[in-house]
Amino acid sequence: MENKTVRSCLLIFVAFVLMTGSFAIGFGFASALPKNPVRQALGYDTCPTLEPQSEVIQLPAETDQPQAEGGLPPAPTQTSYCLEYTSASTPEELKGLFDPFWESWRLLHENFVDQPLDDVILMRGAIQGMLAATGDKHTSYMDPEQFKQANTEMEGEYTGIGAWVDTSGDYVEIISPMKGSPAEAAGLQALDLVLAINGEDMTGIPGDLVLQRILGPAGVTIVLTIRRGETTFDVPVTRAVIQIPVVEYEMREDGVGYVALYTFNELATDKLRAALKDLLSQNPKGIVFDLRGNGGGYLVTSIEVTSEFLKDGVVLYEEYGDGSRDSYPVKKGGLATEIPLVVLIDEGSASASEITAGALQDYGRAKLVGMTSYGKGSVQNWIPLRTEAGGVRITIARWLTPNGNQIDSVGLTPDLMVEYTQEDYDAGRDPQLDAAVELLLSELP
Repeated sequence: MENKTVRSCLLIFVAFVLMTGSFAIGFGFASALPKNPVRQALGYDTCPTLEPQSEVIQLPAETDQPQAEGGLPPAPTQTSYCLEYTSASTPEELKGLFDPFWESWRLLHENFVDQPLDDVILMRGAIQGMLAATGDKHTSYMDPEQFKQANTEMEGEYTGIGAWVDTSGDYVEIISPMKGSPAEAAGLQALDLVLAINGEDMTGIPGDLVLQRILGPAGVTIVLTIRRGETTFDVPVTRAVIQIPVVEYEMREDGVGYVALYTFNELATDKLRAALKDLLSQNPKGIVFDLRGNGGGYLVTSIEVTSEFLKDGVVLYEEYGDGSRDSYPVKKGGLATEIPLVVLIDEGSASASEITAGALQDYGRAKLVGMTSYGKGSVQNWIPLRTEAGGVRITIARWLTPNGNQIDSVGLTPDLMVEYTQEDYDAGRDPQLDAAVELLLSELP
């Protein structure tokens, strides 16, 4: 039976497409800088004094996400981070190492059949190849247009098909269709692979570029060739203007409060707090917190959201290549730190969603219900290149749950595994939500 990441009619699920290239889903700006900018944004660290030759530049507080097909991780309110640039010229000790590169450059210009060559394209290709040689799918180069899109705000609207996608593999992979979106209406499902667009084979084309071909004017129909398991078939999808909400909530007739969070953008904390205040004023028996299909967002927001449900402790650790760690403690003042809680996750829950769910599970604060999450456990720095030549995305750490668990490519395992099938969706059932409510009520004192 095939799992679905879509919700019942109760939910209005929306979000962005993950540029997991950035999925690199949803996660964060971290700390290969003089001080960790995320910790600075949270008030844990102070920014060091800059030397005269250094610059203060504007960088997104963190961006790394499963991406919404609209171009995403976005940049919240801009914060000044400290970043010292070194000379762009080749250091003396590396000149010999780069002799083969410059010889190849010269030979190409002297001998290639089609002249003149575009040196900008060659330069970008060289950077892409260098970063790809690390073997890390989340370390990559973005040209100026891609970097601009990757730092578009995670709010408002965009035109596309309405799906979370992972662009880091051999083919763009659907993580989750958005509720009420063209992608959902066309029947796209989690784990679908996009092999071709309008009959053009996407083999070998970088995921970020494939993503741009999926995007486009509203009202235009494109045909996606999809591989699902061993089956390949064409799916026509008509682009539309995709609205991006953040939170939906309700007080159920059974006395359980229900809150769905769709993205960890800069609006998420305030909207979640408003929802919790309203629900708590109605004295619910407990809360079901739905993170299904939530591809992530800002690291700062994930810490704030998690802190709404924990009194104290560590939300997560970042572990660097030298074995050192940074910790991110709970922010005091959470609204729902004692009320009974169950969290829903599925294959589309990634990055920031996994940070929150993992911390709540490790502390025994909440049980997880649903399916194993996506498994995005690395941290990227998104760094603009000088002279507006695009930017690089570099994996600088892996994050660990409070118990020290590494979930990258593994995901979080629910305490109660419950499938959500196509048959369930067609019949208007939501067995995962039903199971979460039943579990919560069964454990009430």
